[in-house]
Amino acid sequence: MLGYMMFETRCAGCERPGAAICTTCRIALIGRLPQTQEHEVIAAVPFAGRARDVVLSLKYRNRRQVARHLGSLLVNRLVESGQYGDLDSVTWAPTSAKRRRHRGFDQGEEIARTVARQLGLPCRRLLDRRGVPVTQTGRTRAERLDAPEFAARPDVAGTSVLVVDDVVTTGATLHAARDALLQQGARDVVLAAVASTPAPSSSRSRGKVLPFRQLTAA
Repeated sequence: MLGYMMFETRCAGCERPGAAICTTCRIALIGRLPQTQEHEVIAAVPFAGRARDVVLSLKYRNRRQVARHLGSLLVNRLVESGQYGDLDSVTWAPTSAKRRRHRGFDQGEEIARTVARQLGLPCRRLLDRRGVPVTQTGRTRAERLDAPEFAARPDVAGTSVLVVDDVVTTGATLHAARDALLQQGARDVVLAAVASTPAPSSSRSRGKVLPFRQLTAA
């Protein structure tokens, strides 16, 4: 009995036993579009509430099974936006090698592979991260403008690419990825993220990073 409880599947949004994402949390994740912001990134949901818990459970609690649901949310948003019809491939803004080793996976890649599969497109690693890795987690919006540096692979020339990430705040990371792809001759680059952080003026927690319920419970 104890062994069963240790490996019991729980909802990534509310921790109820049963499914990776329960019906209540699935409903909570749909129907809420993020505010229009200047970063020009297509996003499926605001990075708040249950959506925030689910995304962070993927990043920090190894709930890789939720990537499929998050990817589906993003595909639905892309279809609504009409900006997916002329794409040749899907890629992701890679995390640092250190974080990938620590987690055992790259959450952006997990989401990108779901998106590619549902759109019927190849998912290709087209970007490499350069320089000293600086995590974006916990940084202010101003600090996040200091974007990582990417190098794009040369076989991207002449193609149209969708770049996927888990969360967008200022858009600096995705814009850096787009710049690298365009410098290598990409014909067009579309940027998308599962969740968009609310603008400071619309958030009561301006300048504050809210604690992740699941991580602080211990």
